[in-house]
Amino acid sequence: APRPRSAAGSAASPARPSPAAPAGMLPVVAGLLLAVAAGGRGAAGEQESPPGSRFVCTSLPLDAAGAGCPLPPVPMQGGALPPEEELKATVLQLRETVLQQKETIGSQREAIRELTGKLSRCESTDGKPWKKEMGKGKDTMGDLPRDPAQVIDQLSRTMQTLKDRLESLEHQLRANVSYAALPNDLREMLQRRLGDLERQLLSKVAELEDEKSLLHNETSAHRQKTETALNALLERVSELEKGSSAFKSPDEFKVSLPLRTNYLYGKIKKTLPELYAFTVCLWLRSSASPGIGTPFSYAVPGQANEIVLIEWGNNPIELLINDKVAQLPLFISDGKWHHICITWTTRDGMWEAFQDGEKLGTGENLAPWHPIKPGGVLILGQEQDTVGGRFDATQAFVGEMSQFNIWDRVLKAEDIMNIANCSTNMPGNIIPWVDNNVDVFGGATKWPVETCEERLLDL
Repeated sequence: APRPRSAAGSAASPARPSPAAPAGMLPVVAGLLLAVAAGGRGAAGEQESPPGSRFVCTSLPLDAAGAGCPLPPVPMQGGALPPEEELKATVLQLRETVLQQKETIGSQREAIRELTGKLSRCESTDGKPWKKEMGKGKDTMGDLPRDPAQVIDQLSRTMQTLKDRLESLEHQLRANVSYAALPNDLREMLQRRLGDLERQLLSKVAELEDEKSLLHNETSAHRQKTETALNALLERVSELEKGSSAFKSPDEFKVSLPLRTNYLYGKIKKTLPELYAFTVCLWLRSSASPGIGTPFSYAVPGQANEIVLIEWGNNPIELLINDKVAQLPLFISDGKWHHICITWTTRDGMWEAFQDGEKLGTGENLAPWHPIKPGGVLILGQEQDTVGGRFDATQAFVGEMSQFNIWDRVLKAEDIMNIANCSTNMPGNIIPWVDNNVDVFGGATKWPVETCEERLLDL
């Protein structure tokens, strides 16, 4: 059949398939090209083609074009890379091919719509010469797809084939490459190892927290103990600076009488009751000679020498009771601390003298059957000629004294030894040695002291 020149132009204009079009679409596109050529002839025949010209729409079989348009081969690199790398590259190339086919389908849909329109015009021609000629020739219009959906369906099947191939390659990659399982094993092993390390780290952190808590508690206890000790020292220093008479312990103090005068003395605030026996103990350190003077004296109205302990000049130490005298075998003028105890009872006037816990003498007939009168004045460091006064400087005690205690009974020798050895603390039940019971006058002072410690320094 003759073909006008304009028909070729009409057929070439809309048909621009992509070189990467799938094989299943090529027969359809070839048939559509022929149909468009005929349709273009019919559409322009009234103006350009001579009368009696016609178009022939011929379809190509599917197997005629399938062999000439195979799927693009997948390039495989040999030897240069490991098999798993080559398979990965193949999968990536197939994915790119799928993306290109998707773009091709999108670009061909517009051409399909144009070709479909022209095919419709070709099929709807009512001219008699056309039908007559078609009656003589082969009717090929029945072989062409009459529904555009069929073309899209073929393209979809082609796409599905490519997807199947891609999935097959991925399955082969997972099934045949042995290294794919290795990372999973390594991952599980690393996760277990990380779990163990994390547990160890948490355990170590818990131990460090416990150690930190213990250290904090120990530090707090040590700090509290240190602060307590410092506060005690500060209080002691403050007391010394202020000249306060309040000491840490009420009996750990001494009375200092540094000069031989008639106005330095100490006074016991309490007085004695009526006594039928007594024990007097005290610590002495004399710094005068000859004679230590009068460590203490007790005077009552009508009797200035009710109880007196005195060493005057070169005379021995004497105990006076109701102005009666007994000489005591005591020697305490060496300038060291000595513990002195004297006992007496009105029964037969029995007496005993102890020095540093050892009994050095005893006697009787010292004011026998004479009770000690109450309500008198007890003076430390001076001898009284009247109650509470008329002191004589030549009879004053010079030195220090402490722990002056009086009991209303005769203490056992064992108790006196324990007191002298500082192994027991027995304050007097009549006159105890406490700070608030002693006043000092004329320049006499009170100082904190531990007589047992000072005695060890004297030894």
